[in-house]
Order: sequence, then structure tokens, then C-alpha cells
Amino acid sequence: MRNILTITFSAFSFLAVNSQQIEFVEYDLDNGLHVILHQDNTAPVITTAVSYHVGSKDEEEGRTGFAHFFEHLLFEGTKNIEGGQWFKIVEANGGSNNAYTSDDQTYYYEVFPSNKLELSLWMESERMLHPIIRQEDRITLQEGVVKEEKNFRLRNAPYGALLYAVRSNLYRKHPYGRLTIGLDKDLEAANIDDFKKFNQLYHKPNNATLVVAGDIDVEEAKMLIKKYFNDIPSSELNKKEFPKEDPITETIEATWYDPNIQVPALLIGYITPKMTSRESRVLNLLSTYLSDGKSSVLYKKMIDEKKMALGVQTINLAQEDYGTYLMLAVPLGDFTLDDLLSEIDEEITKVQKDLISDRDYEKLQNILESQFVSRNASIEGIANSLSDYHTFYGDANLINTEIEIYQSVTKEEIREVARKYLMPNQRVVLDYLPGDENNKTIIE
Repeated sequence: MRNILTITFSAFSFLAVNSQQIEFVEYDLDNGLHVILHQDNTAPVITTAVSYHVGSKDEEEGRTGFAHFFEHLLFEGTKNIEGGQWFKIVEANGGSNNAYTSDDQTYYYEVFPSNKLELSLWMESERMLHPIIRQEDRITLQEGVVKEEKNFRLRNAPYGALLYAVRSNLYRKHPYGRLTIGLDKDLEAANIDDFKKFNQLYHKPNNATLVVAGDIDVEEAKMLIKKYFNDIPSSELNKKEFPKEDPITETIEATWYDPNIQVPALLIGYITPKMTSRESRVLNLLSTYLSDGKSSVLYKKMIDEKKMALGVQTINLAQEDYGTYLMLAVPLGDFTLDDLLSEIDEEITKVQKDLISDRDYEKLQNILESQFVSRNASIEGIANSLSDYHTFYGDANLINTEIEIYQSVTKEEIREVARKYLMPNQRVVLDYLPGDENNKTIIE
């Protein structure tokens, strides 16, 4: 489809990217809370978000699952918000809210009509200053919500353990090899003092980024933020050192049995550089080239032409300390996992040997620019981007400038990074197979 439409789209993307300058102000309170404010008065909506720079990797061995547990616990009530009332308050005021936990952070946000700015700030300050950590809540959540989520997402979901299956074999030292959601036995062994200690250390202003985006007046927002957050005490948080992984020097072969599937899957995993590196961005481009969309290399070859796969996907899961480059393929008909591995390796070898074409390189840039515009097309998306760029990169303005880094990546860099990080002796190759109750891999 190299025609006038492609050229027009490219020009449109260039104009869109360069016109979408996100303006914001940022500053620190005396207690260490970093604040980012983005004013956009085009619609009467705001997003208030707080990112705590704590995830599952920060947990102590034998006390895993705390970060995810608190994602739920901190909705359970505060000194001034009774248990069970959080969601009712949000809904009664025309809002919505959610949260998520990763290996590197815990993120909470609310979307409200703009006249509820003060309410949103008060609620997040309550979460930070006055959480109630009760023994009965700990037991209820531990035995109910958290375990049920693990059953739903991991134990009983088809292919639910794909990521953990690979990373538990890739990471032998770093906590990225652990379950993000934690182990049941660790939550059961923890006492109320363990949870209070974790909260006191990590859910404090000097470990948090507050973003307010949308229909606000910046000066009013500053005044309200000072009112509700300025007097919250900080914690004595020291920078944590994490173990370094030894280089993988020969292929690690592994098997995982999932009783919830009937069709096996091939999983390939590599350890790659952390998210702030230029090489990580190059790997993002490489994954787009290989499997993003029906015109991508692996999709065309393995699904359209040879009809040997039900699906194929590559992704560079970039995180704070390392990245994990994942490849997934599900066979069709009589094709085997070895067949899929051979085809994928053939395409990787081509990328390592030859430069991608000018046409493919231009398509990569077009896809990238389109994704960049889409990611920041909503107030909610802008708030999340500003938060992440500050939390992990220390530079919120990357919301405007990171596209320039991607645009500067050359075809030669793509080839060299593929050679450096995607070699057969540096990976895990895992057969993800159907199992049964007598032959399954246990998730504790």
C-alpha cells in the first residue's frame, strides 16, 4: 500500500505529533511529593492520579504480594471514609476510579467532573495520610479478593501464567522472576505490623507523584494541593539495591503445564536493557516490525502465507531494572512448536544480517507516530504518561520529546540491537503445554 494514502498519512502524523505539545507545570512540596499539573479546559473533566514508586520487586523475600495487596486495601477505608464507602462516594459524585500494581509501581486514579477537584484531592490525601489497616480487613482481603484474583487471572485462566512461566526461568536473582501478585503463603504468614511497616515506608509523599490533569485552574489546584498534602509526613526511604542477573550463555529449555488449555504455545524470552535506555526503544521498534498488525513480517509469513500459526506476537516489556523481550506463537493444524521456533529464528536471523527496507522503516515511523498521538489523546492518558515519565525517567517532558528519540533510531541500530540481545544462546525457550489435574505446574 505504498501510495498517495501512505504519504498523506505520514504527513498528517507529522503535523499531529508536532502540534500536540503537552503543557504542564511541576514542583515539589517540602515533604517530597512531586506534583505535575496539566491544564486543558476543553471539557469539564479532570483526572487525579497518584503513583507510588513501589511494586512487587520492592518486597522482602518471604513477604511477597504486599504491593498488590495494598492496591486493594487502600480502597477499604480511612480515618474519615468508612469502610465500603470509597466507591460509593466516587460514583455519587459522577466519577470513576481504578488502580493497578506492577513490579515497579502502584498507581491510583480518579476521573471526576471538574467541579469535584477538591473532593478528588481530599480522597487521595486521605489514602496517603489516614489509611486504616485492620486485622479483619487483612484477613478478608487475603482470603477473598486477592486469592480470587489470582484464581481468575492465573490459576483458572487459559494461558494466564505465560509471563510468569517465562520470567521465573529468565530471572534467577532479580525479583522480576517472582509473581507480581505474590505467594499465598507469604500473605498468610504476615502479621498486621508487617503491613503497617510496608505502608509507612512506601505510601508516603516522598515516594509519590501526584498528577492533576484536565479542566483546572493551576493556581487553585496548587492551593488545594498545599491544603491537603503539605502536612503529610514523609518517610525515611533509602534507595534499594537489587541483585544483578548473570548473563545467559546457553539456551534454557523449560516446560509449563496449563490444565486450562487445549492448544500448546511456544514462548521465547530474552533479558534486555531497562526502559530508560536507547536500546530498549530500539527493541520496541523491532517488535513492531516483527508482529504489529497484519502487515508485519511474522504475521504475513506464519499466519497468512504458511498458515502455520493461530497467532504470533513479540513485545519488549520494558521495566525499571531490565526489559523482557517476549515472543509467543500458537500452532495451527499439524505444525509443531519446533516448526514455529524455526520460522521465528529465520526472521530474526534476517534482521540480524540485513537492514530492513526503506519501506518498512517508514511504516515503522508511521505506526509509532500514530501510537504516540493516540496514547495522549485523552486527559486520562496524559495523566498516566506524565506520571510514568517522571517516576521512571525523571523527565516528565518526555511526553513531548520521546518521539524524537524514536525518530532518530536508524536501520543500522535495529540490526545491531537484534544481534546484541536476540541470540539463541541468550534465551529461554519454553513449551507451554496442556496439562491436567495430575500434570500441571503449581502456582503457589
